Amino acid sequence: MAAVIAGYLSGPSLLHRLPAGVKLVALAVLSVFILPIGDPLILACVLAAVVLVYAGFGRRGLLRILEWRSLLPLLAIIFVLQVWAASLSVAAASVLRIAVMVLIADLVTLSTRMQDMMDALAVPLKPLARFGLDPERLSLAVALVLRFVPVLLESWRGREEAWRARSPRRPGLVLIGAFFSGALGTADQVAEALDARGFGMPDKPAPPPRPNP
Repeated sequence: MAAVIAGYLSGPSLLHRLPAGVKLVALAVLSVFILPIGDPLILACVLAAVVLVYAGFGRRGLLRILEWRSLLPLLAIIFVLQVWAASLSVAAASVLRIAVMVLIADLVTLSTRMQDMMDALAVPLKPLARFGLDPERLSLAVALVLRFVPVLLESWRGREEAWRARSPRRPGLVLIGAFFSGALGTADQVAEALDARGFGMPDKPAPPPRPNP
């Protein structure tokens, strides 16, 4: 559980002082505006601006960007496929767009406490209580998904570096199996921690008392 919450970076920045709800709404709005942009130059400028925001956190912020280098192979594959299917300009725009959206989402994660994020998410989820769904549990699930992404990437990067230190060969299926096994183990630990904090499955209703003979 501590590994999941570790995605937060404390600090006195303006981004930290903004309410979690404002940041989540801003993330949604920025994502909508970024999606239709097809000019690689504009996307590169946006990416540079996002990197400057990370630099404002100091060394910790720059190291946070490096944690996402595990995405580079995937971005390279997307780039090659887009060049083959469309053009170099479309490929560059696609890769830059993904990088911008991932880093913007991570800015919300690193500047927002878990509880603040849950409180903000619980507000729009309250109407679902009419259908028997618990807004608090749903907000926790969404917050955990946002937290788990950088944690899983860090796990993959650590296993990949350990593999390269022991073997000159490329990581194979064994590494993928170990990664998923570790991810499932982490999920079990989080589930146990949530159960201990009262976020487990709801208690079964007590059976009705038997009538006296």
